[in-house]
Amino acid sequence: MKMYKWRRLTVVAAALLGVIAWLILNPASYEEIFTRVENTGAEAGFSDGGSGLSDGSAGLSDGGLAVACTVETLENGTCYDKNYESLAINVLELLEVKGRAPKTGYTREEFYNSWPTVDGCNLRQRIIKREFGETAVLDGCTVVAGEYDEPYTGEHKVFASKEQISKGVQIDHVVALSDAWQKGAQYFSKETRYALATDPLNLIAVDSSANQGKSDGDAATWLPKNKKFRCQYVARQVSVKHKYALWVTEAERQAIYNILLTCPNEKALL
Repeated sequence: MKMYKWRRLTVVAAALLGVIAWLILNPASYEEIFTRVENTGAEAGFSDGGSGLSDGSAGLSDGGLAVACTVETLENGTCYDKNYESLAINVLELLEVKGRAPKTGYTREEFYNSWPTVDGCNLRQRIIKREFGETAVLDGCTVVAGEYDEPYTGEHKVFASKEQISKGVQIDHVVALSDAWQKGAQYFSKETRYALATDPLNLIAVDSSANQGKSDGDAATWLPKNKKFRCQYVARQVSVKHKYALWVTEAERQAIYNILLTCPNEKALL
């Protein structure tokens, strides 16, 4: 009986020594056994290194864990992946691609009736003041003079009176409300449409003529004349569409993608 016990102990000891010798000779295997495997950026839909680039070239990543924003995920708050790299070219990948819905039923009043008052001041005036910066001259809440580099034309604009501002500056919805209506907003609640129409993220003070030329165009049909602003412009569109679960058409997605290829490090505004 004692002899059997000693034999069993000898076998166990030999086995342990064999495992120890194998681990010493194969340190990588040791790490594989005892180190927890992380869910790396490449596995989570990121490009290599989280830079938005793959093999030195820009492009959409192939990962499958990024969740597209839809009406449902917007309502339950799951479409924001805070760990997802905030490059606009990556956020573009999160947008659903579909054809336009009918424009039937669209009116501006489906979104809002007039500019709201925010902290005692009209939202239009607040956006103009934001764009004019320190040059803004105020009469109460109203901007009566100032200057800025107008983004759509690239021209430096100087305004000496309230009347000049009223005539020369319009507040543009970066994602036009009609476009939003045809790409998901018609299915939103009145409250969500109002939030979209009055969100400063979707508002920018621009040249009146340029804004009239844009009308309700998306990136596939209209881009700013100022080419230096196009990366920021489409990145803001991507940001708004992601925030409000609006989809893009294939032509629109391709147009945005082509712009972002020229500036792959352009950040989305999340």
